[in-house]
Amino acid sequence: MADLSSRDPDWWRQAVIYQVYPRSFADADGDGLGDLQGITAHLDHLATLGVDALWLSPFYPSELADGGYDVADHRDVDPRLGTLDDFDALAAEAHRLGLKVVVDLVPNHTSHQHAWFQEALRSAPGSPARDRYVFRPGRGPHGELPPTDWQSVFGGTAWHRVPDGEWYLHLFAPEQPDLNWDNEEVRADFRTTLRFWSDRGVDGFRVDVAHGLAKDLTEPLRDTGDIGVTGEDALPRVPPGTHPHWDRDEVHEIYRDWRRVFDAYTPPRTAVAEAWVPDARRALYARPDELGQAFNFEYLQAGWDADELREVIGRSLATARAAGASATWVLSNHDVVRHATRLLLPPGTDTDAWLLSGGHAPAVDQEAGLRRARAATLLMLALPGSSYVYQGEELGLPEVADLPTEVLQDPIWEQTGHVRKGRDGCRVPLPWTTTGPSYGFGARAAWLPQPASFASYAVEAQAGTEGSTLELYRTALRLRRKLLQGETLTWTPGAPAGVLDFARTDAWRCVTNLTAAPVPLPPGEVLLASTPLPETGLLPPDTTVWLD
Repeated sequence: MADLSSRDPDWWRQAVIYQVYPRSFADADGDGLGDLQGITAHLDHLATLGVDALWLSPFYPSELADGGYDVADHRDVDPRLGTLDDFDALAAEAHRLGLKVVVDLVPNHTSHQHAWFQEALRSAPGSPARDRYVFRPGRGPHGELPPTDWQSVFGGTAWHRVPDGEWYLHLFAPEQPDLNWDNEEVRADFRTTLRFWSDRGVDGFRVDVAHGLAKDLTEPLRDTGDIGVTGEDALPRVPPGTHPHWDRDEVHEIYRDWRRVFDAYTPPRTAVAEAWVPDARRALYARPDELGQAFNFEYLQAGWDADELREVIGRSLATARAAGASATWVLSNHDVVRHATRLLLPPGTDTDAWLLSGGHAPAVDQEAGLRRARAATLLMLALPGSSYVYQGEELGLPEVADLPTEVLQDPIWEQTGHVRKGRDGCRVPLPWTTTGPSYGFGARAAWLPQPASFASYAVEAQAGTEGSTLELYRTALRLRRKLLQGETLTWTPGAPAGVLDFARTDAWRCVTNLTAAPVPLPPGEVLLASTPLPETGLLPPDTTVWLD
């Protein structure tokens, strides 16, 4: 493996970053919940896999009202997951193995258990403590109505009333009150947080809800009703940068301030924005004087269609180039149906309804889904830019769609009145061994039940097994490290309909057949194929090949 402990400031531009959801990765203390010591004990898995960095989803103190994204202290570790000493040990071992460490930062809101919010509840309306958040009197004769019609992402009003009659803003769960980023104390505290983790060896940050920090808090607050729709869906309906609380132009001043903190370190700390915004707006977050990179959700949301993917790839590369950044690619994460399942769902499938059916309407052929997922993976890893891999996709894990409703943990289930089952199906703990109460995840049953089928996906079952998905990832990442040059691609003219065919700077070539029929295999030495190739000179359906 290359020396990733170097001071190369551009290490992230074509890196492969592995997302760890701490509560579901590995349980070292046997309480059924994943923890930091469990992650440290399995870092050799990531080093052997061949990734460049790990990204830790929130591990901060939290009551888990939103899977850890309700943070009670941004500069500590949840005691159920470990201690700051455990974090330091994790970072040290990662760096020893040549892995960079990226941590999740949650700046839009805190937990309602945060010391600041508890102080706000004890303080009077108009107090400095309340000004750190967004408190407002209600409308109506007795203030009984929310201050605006703003809606929570999780459903219902984005306002919650406290006993003294005021309302506070929560764009997500009521347990996640939004911070007031017009308040200098809030800004200063997050600068402290950035330095706190950077000083502990963190190499970069993933910024949660990066497009949500700035709000138009001028009085009277604006409703979104005039836009015609509410929430993030309203972004295309208003002039860019002017929505009352999403993707406002003022947010970029915050990130320019952060960049000065990042650049005070050698090498500079990196950052990537989770910003659900249109293409041109995403480029703003990725500028070198701001966060430097932004997630490309258009690629994640694209169907298994050659024309759609080619258009998204071309637009994404152009957007990144315009920002001076590198593109980002992702197929799965902690918020979406795993791509080994999702890519086989018919176009237009309502995934909420599909999850409510337990994954039976329609049923998904897991073998066919895995075949398509393997092809999608080799396609993604051949693209210029950074690839983000979600834990378990290297095992080919499918979505666990049939979790019983009584075990669900995602607050979406309750907050939507049991209309949306939520995201637990992609957060089921990993299988490490083929036997045991939690297939090697820990000494007892895991916090979310694993299906019996997970035994066949376990690391133990796949390591060293020719043709396994784990070995495909290991081989692909080893080859990718040797082949990468430049950050461009060239589409091959005359490719058959339904086929993506492009060459990288050094003539390394990637061809993906997204059709239902075999197509001629182009000439060249086969470096790697997502499925075994027949001796007929044809490229089978749902197959990707790398050629030299």
